[in-house]
Amino acid sequence: MSFDEIIERRGTHCAKWDNMEQVYGVPADRGIPMWVADMDFRPPQVVREKLQSLVDHGIFGYFGDDRDYKDAIRWWLDTRHGYSVDPDWIFTTHGLVNGISLCVDAYTDPGDGIVLFTPVYHAFARVIKAAEREVVECPLVQVDGRYEMDFDAYDAAMTGSEKMVVLCSPHNPGGRVWTEAELREVSDFARRHDLVLVSDEIHQDIVMPGHTHVPMANVAGVTDRLVMMNSTTKTFNIAGAHVGNVIIAEPKMRARFAQRLTALGLSPNSFGLHMVMAAYSPEGAQWVDDLCAYIDGNRRLFDDAVNALPGLRSMPLEATYLAWVDFSGTGMSPAEFTARVEQDAMIAVNHGPTFGAGGADFLRFNLATPRARVAEACDRLGQAFADLQ
Repeated sequence: MSFDEIIERRGTHCAKWDNMEQVYGVPADRGIPMWVADMDFRPPQVVREKLQSLVDHGIFGYFGDDRDYKDAIRWWLDTRHGYSVDPDWIFTTHGLVNGISLCVDAYTDPGDGIVLFTPVYHAFARVIKAAEREVVECPLVQVDGRYEMDFDAYDAAMTGSEKMVVLCSPHNPGGRVWTEAELREVSDFARRHDLVLVSDEIHQDIVMPGHTHVPMANVAGVTDRLVMMNSTTKTFNIAGAHVGNVIIAEPKMRARFAQRLTALGLSPNSFGLHMVMAAYSPEGAQWVDDLCAYIDGNRRLFDDAVNALPGLRSMPLEATYLAWVDFSGTGMSPAEFTARVEQDAMIAVNHGPTFGAGGADFLRFNLATPRARVAEACDRLGQAFADLQ
């Protein structure tokens, strides 16, 4: 397939396109949606062929015998990430936000603290607060223009009320691929403070050349408190399938999670499971390799344009397709630079403050769209901030 193909998504109940004007005031006929984290690309042909075969069969009943489904997950994690998984460790959730919610429900109580390294994916804080738990923000620090962790500060901030820490790996919105040494520090931090460690690795497959994702499960000495989370949905642009993998090796934690799933009456939809089996395949792997190369080209185009504008800096993107742009050098207030992006350039973007402490001077841009649209966005940004040049 060609990632350059422009596919009309307006009028298809597409959140990114059809909600843009309502949420941001960016006109649907002229705006560029670079907010919701899905891609403007069709998934691999093998996924579409699987769905077509289901439609042709014409009966949409309950899914049974999940051995092939779990084998596909195990094959992918082993061949792509060197991560070996027992099939009994795998649970299926309605996406990973649902997985986070279930972990909060299973392993914490109302009033407990849950640690986030902020700024971080905004849905984490949303579900934590809705569950009447406390968000404990441990701000990331910028070193040479990229995020790092400060565990001396984090240790000092702990009160003993914290019961869980959620890691986003690779990091959204900063695009960091955490090193094995950094992951070990996270593991040690969780152990020092007796925290359940939930590692959301939904972006594990979308990694730029020169970087390698390390699964948290491959870090020594962490499995006794670890919940691993990954999914096909971000990788293959099938977010509407609402399917995710929650992988728990420790028996007591696994039993507790299974009990909550049963109590809530949750089970996966069959379409999502079929898409997983199709996607986690050699054909899917080749598509992901091609996708990462294309996203890397979009990244280079976008960064060159943004970093040429005085006062703007795009954080180096090591993984994900989400550019994190710092506007602090402009001297503008968040309201002013956001208005220039949304009203003048007519680009809908995610607002930095929604990602928590440290996000106020940032906007997040989704680069998973045909290159011509990225180029157009770059031109519009150049015009919107022309007075700085």
